[in-house]
Amino acid sequence: MNITRRTLVNTGLIAVGATLSFPSILRAQADAEGDAVRWSRSLPTILDPYTTTDSNTVDYAFGVYDMLFGLDSKLVPQPQMLDSWSVSDDKKTYTFSLRDRLSWHDGTPVTAADCVASLRRWFQTPGGQLVNERMKDVSKLDEKSFVITLKKPLGVLIDQLAQVVTYPLFILREQDARHPPTDAVTTHIGSGPFKFNEELYAPGASITFDKYDGYVPRDDAPDELAGAKIARARRVVWVKLPDPQTAMAALQAGEVDVLVEPPADLFPVVESDPNLVLENLYKSGSDYFLRMNCLQKPFDNVKARQAVLHLINQDAFLSVINPSLKGNRNVTSLFGINTPFSNDANTNWFQKGGDPEKAKQLLQEAGYAGEKVVILDPADWTEGHNASLFLASELRKIGLNVELASSDWAGLVARRAKKDSVENGGWSIFISFLPDFSLTNPNSAAIMAMNGEQGWVGWPQADQYEVLRAKWADVTEIEAHRALAREMQQIWWDYASTAYLGQVPTLTAYRKDLTGLFGVQAGRLLMWNMRKD
Repeated sequence: MNITRRTLVNTGLIAVGATLSFPSILRAQADAEGDAVRWSRSLPTILDPYTTTDSNTVDYAFGVYDMLFGLDSKLVPQPQMLDSWSVSDDKKTYTFSLRDRLSWHDGTPVTAADCVASLRRWFQTPGGQLVNERMKDVSKLDEKSFVITLKKPLGVLIDQLAQVVTYPLFILREQDARHPPTDAVTTHIGSGPFKFNEELYAPGASITFDKYDGYVPRDDAPDELAGAKIARARRVVWVKLPDPQTAMAALQAGEVDVLVEPPADLFPVVESDPNLVLENLYKSGSDYFLRMNCLQKPFDNVKARQAVLHLINQDAFLSVINPSLKGNRNVTSLFGINTPFSNDANTNWFQKGGDPEKAKQLLQEAGYAGEKVVILDPADWTEGHNASLFLASELRKIGLNVELASSDWAGLVARRAKKDSVENGGWSIFISFLPDFSLTNPNSAAIMAMNGEQGWVGWPQADQYEVLRAKWADVTEIEAHRALAREMQQIWWDYASTAYLGQVPTLTAYRKDLTGLFGVQAGRLLMWNMRKD
């Protein structure tokens, strides 16, 4: 018989061949690192969490930096860097006090001035926009205390300071936070449980984190992003291996301890190996979506965007993204599947199998004239690459002139920020995903904004929707939020800047001798608490 890649995967033979060809350089590196915990995963190319929404950068920041608040397992904000906080009777003045013995990785103390500068930088990002609109002033009281004064009450202020979906509020040193968010910080000194190892940094190949002995955890019990952050591993190394088969071989051989997101066709290899565990540590399904550029042809026309929305066959995309089909689910609500605000308003566009004839009709009504559609294709991300290839095929079937622009994920992130036409290096569509949990709050998830060029990539604009999104911050009752969610969703699907491709579980493979590894509902895998037994 013909021996294909799938045959090798299913029989486990791929592991043998890949192990034999496994790069000796990683073995030498492992010897030099001693008893490090090694993760095989995608790496960030930007190490400033204020300048990008790339999840790799945010994951890096959770190890190196710290936050004022941390979300516990019930998604309730708990003080993290803070000892205490209070609010005035008129709900306009919030006073915060830092806990004792907080220090930067260079040994200097964390001060209120660092927090004030970080807040002012954060206000310039989409994550801080809502607070910035209500904020009158933020100022230092003394070395350990600072105040946020509002123009009018904002009941969700603490929730916004604790949010981890888009541009979380990581506290930076004052001298670093003085840079505008458009100017990436090039120093990497935080106050979190792990230090960035500058000497061992190999851009695009590996990032090394060392335990920061000066970090003083909270006394509270660990509870997801809240409570004590205890670094039990002396060193953690993230490596980027050239392909999934090599990464799997490295995991089986014990050269790496964690394979963060193995492709679905390698699940049988993990499940058949008695030394490995395959687990859904992220706790929130991954909602895949495609995003269209609303500024450039052809998707500056609402009919063209609606054509794509009607075309999508979620089951077909899910079979490409997760061929095992285990845990695959359709997503039709702007607010995801498992959030309190998921609803069925304005979802008549959804059909099992999609509706290519309706898509062709809408494309014709849009006056499509053969303009090039450039799909950004992440060649180093298996699921995203396969979904992009399938998308190109589907779009060509309804007459679109499609071109794939292949790059690594870092290149995709850089290019998707461009607002230029495709002839000048711009783009038309890209595919990504986000944890279902992140669709709970439209003021935290960048994808849920429709504030034009001030918002996230794709730049949809709908003023009526933005009025409703602003109202969200002024109500606290869940029924009021549910009513707003339905109104917002009505506008959202009519505008059609985004199309969901469905939800899949995000599984992690790791060796059984690694204990304490955990993820959170926010879709993050965290470095503290884990250790090798």
